[in-house]
Amino acid sequence: MKERLDVMMVQRGLAPSREKAKAVIMAGEVLVDGQREDKPGTAFAEKVTITVKENPIPYVSRGGLKLEKAVKQFGLVLAGRVCMDVGSSTGGFTDCMLQNGASKVYSVDVGHGQLDWGLRNDERVICMERTNIRYVTPEDIQEQPSFVSIDVSFISLTKVLPAVKALMDQNGEIVCLIKPQFEAGREKVGKKGVVRDPAVHREVISRVAAYAQENGFELLHLEFSPIKGPEGNIEYLLHLKNSPETAGEGVTDALGGWTEQISCVVEKAHGALD
Repeated sequence: MKERLDVMMVQRGLAPSREKAKAVIMAGEVLVDGQREDKPGTAFAEKVTITVKENPIPYVSRGGLKLEKAVKQFGLVLAGRVCMDVGSSTGGFTDCMLQNGASKVYSVDVGHGQLDWGLRNDERVICMERTNIRYVTPEDIQEQPSFVSIDVSFISLTKVLPAVKALMDQNGEIVCLIKPQFEAGREKVGKKGVVRDPAVHREVISRVAAYAQENGFELLHLEFSPIKGPEGNIEYLLHLKNSPETAGEGVTDALGGWTEQISCVVEKAHGALD
C-alpha cells in the first residue's frame, strides 16, 4: 500500500505537521531512497527510506525563506515592532517575523484553517482569517503596524497597496512580493500560468514600482525571491517605505534611476533560478 510523502513524514516523526512536511519537501530537503523528491503528494511504498537533510526550513512554511532574505538583504529590524502579514496562508512570513523579534503580528488571509496551529495559539499572533485586506479598517486593528509583508495571489499589488497604506504607521515599511503572473496581461502569461520572459518581468516590476511611488511610497530595495512560486514562477521582493510627501512627485525621473537596478536584479534572478 502506498502513502503520500508528506503523510509518511508525519507518521515517521520526521515533521510535526503536514504543513511543515510540505514546506521541507518543496524546498528540496527530502530524499526518498537517496533521490531528491519535491512533490508532497507523491505516493511511495511503506518500505522506502526517507531522509531529511540536516538543515530543514526553520519556519512553518518555505514562505519564511522569502522574508528571511529580505530581512538580511534589506537590513530590516523587526524586534519590538507590530507587524502585519497580508496573505499569511500557513504563516511562513508570520513565523519569520516572530523569530526576528516582532512583538505582535496580524496574520490576514481570505482563506481559513490554513494558519499553523502553533502560530494560531501564539499570544503574539492575531489570526484574521476569512478577511480581505481591502475591507479592513483602522478600527479593526488595535495598533498601526510599522512593518507589513504582502504575499498575495490572483490579484495585482496595485489593488492591495492602497488598503495597506490606510492601515499602517506613517513611517512604516512594506516588503511586497511581486508575482509576474498576477501583474502581466493574460496574453503574456504562458502555460500553467508561468511567465518566463525577462522583459515581462522588468515591465511588471517597473509598473508596480511606479504605482507605489505615485501613491506615496519611497522605493528602497529590490531583490529576487530565493525560491520560486508553486508553478515555477520567479518572484521579486520590493522594499517600500510609507512616505506621503513623495506622492506623485518626480515619478518618471526617480524610476529612471531604478531602470538599471531592475534589469540587474531580473538578470541575476534568471541566472540563479532558471
